[in-house]
Amino acid sequence: MAEHGMIVEKVARVYARSEQERADLRRELMFQVWSSAARFDGRAQPSTWIYRVCLNTALTWRRNLGRQERRTERDSDLETLHHPSTGPAAAAERADLLERVYDAMARLSDLDRSLLLLHLDGLSYREAAEITGLSENHFGVALTRARQRLAAQLKEIIHELD
Repeated sequence: MAEHGMIVEKVARVYARSEQERADLRRELMFQVWSSAARFDGRAQPSTWIYRVCLNTALTWRRNLGRQERRTERDSDLETLHHPSTGPAAAAERADLLERVYDAMARLSDLDRSLLLLHLDGLSYREAAEITGLSENHFGVALTRARQRLAAQLKEIIHELD
């Protein structure tokens, strides 16, 4: 987890809305990775295997959460983004923009979110296809469509702000 812990963080950020949900999902993801470790057979890279476990766990968690409770108004707390070359106003603007991107991603299907997360994390089509169980070609086509849907969501959000 020391080497691949950011996978857990990224998956939790994409699939959970509030900080409390993210904390709950992070715990569940870490538990599932830990409890599944004995089944890791080394045929895939550790990061690929961890992504697969985390994405499958997040999808199940999201479905179960939806069944258990109606969505309540989500927390509006934003993480403070720190960048040494900019001041607080620029950091707040970046945080707001990042929050809008996450909001737009949250409106997409679970598959689209997964594809975009893997792409944004810099995985190759081969690695991402292995994680998702899709062929490389199908991953590429599905990713292109997911990007188009995300772009449409972002345009919608920008239009709402005008």
